[in-house]
Amino acid sequence: MRKKYLFIKPTCVSVLVIIILWWRPFDRLKLCEDSRDNLLKRYNKNWTKNDDNHQNFTSELSAACHGFEKAIVTQANTPVGSRFEYDGDNSSLRVTPKMFKTFIKEHPFSKEKFATCAVVGSGGILIHSKCGKTIDSADFVFRCNLPPLNDEYGPDVGVRTDLVTANPSIFEKKYEFLTAQRENFVEALQSYGKALVFMPAFSYSQYTALSMWAVNTMEEFDSPTRAVFFNPEYLRNLIQFWRDKGLRSIRPSTGFLVVSLALEVCSEVHLYGFWPYSTPPYGRHTLTNHYYDDVKVNATAHAMPVEFDLLLDKHSQGVLKLQLEDCPADRK
Repeated sequence: MRKKYLFIKPTCVSVLVIIILWWRPFDRLKLCEDSRDNLLKRYNKNWTKNDDNHQNFTSELSAACHGFEKAIVTQANTPVGSRFEYDGDNSSLRVTPKMFKTFIKEHPFSKEKFATCAVVGSGGILIHSKCGKTIDSADFVFRCNLPPLNDEYGPDVGVRTDLVTANPSIFEKKYEFLTAQRENFVEALQSYGKALVFMPAFSYSQYTALSMWAVNTMEEFDSPTRAVFFNPEYLRNLIQFWRDKGLRSIRPSTGFLVVSLALEVCSEVHLYGFWPYSTPPYGRHTLTNHYYDDVKVNATAHAMPVEFDLLLDKHSQGVLKLQLEDCPADRK
């Protein structure tokens, strides 16, 4: 029986036993007070970037994954006739002229790193955080899985988006395979302005055609957003990179993948909405799964507490900054 292990005090075992089995649904894990205190001891509110640690880690990450050059499929790095080896299954696919036309011409990231980047997860920890202005002040804003943005959420999550991921399963479940719900899909994209819509179209063969249909829909309705695709070679390298560092899940979460990319293309990375527990870091109220709903996530593929532990390590080392407390209300 495959298990995942957490370093916890014996007094917490009864509370956390539900997280032991790989195949159990992820239900906003509860923390006992001792476990939460131990996590927060590693969290530094007065965070400062450690230039040496940041340089060492990002150099290692870039050497293994080459995010600047390979994270995104482009016409420059993937010519007609190239063959994709899917990173999520054993399929492969040859790039046709029609498919090639959907690829962005050149890498959208310049060789000069963005000074500051905000990676915004969707965790319930964002509710009442007042982090919207701080997030919007970053030079580049990443968001995950087409989260809703409106006046209600703006003060806590901001309104700017430069890149947003879109898992094809969202097209399937929320927008009915982009059949009757095509207009609703395009309407939802309006809140992201001219953002890049980042899709893992070549991770699982079952979603390639649906991703191409999403691109067609965006073009047909003249959406100002631009579709870009994860390069499966980059994802394979990235998954192996983190596996070597102890992340044994089948696949990292989308948020974790985006954080990894941000570390390569940004000089300073700040994370918001990354807290995988129903028990908040401060206070005693219960958090919802997302800031916009309480839909549960199936953890068959992901190991969210392990991911968080790795991110907390990088926070304590000054490589990136985790925001676990509310933001100053007057931050410009």
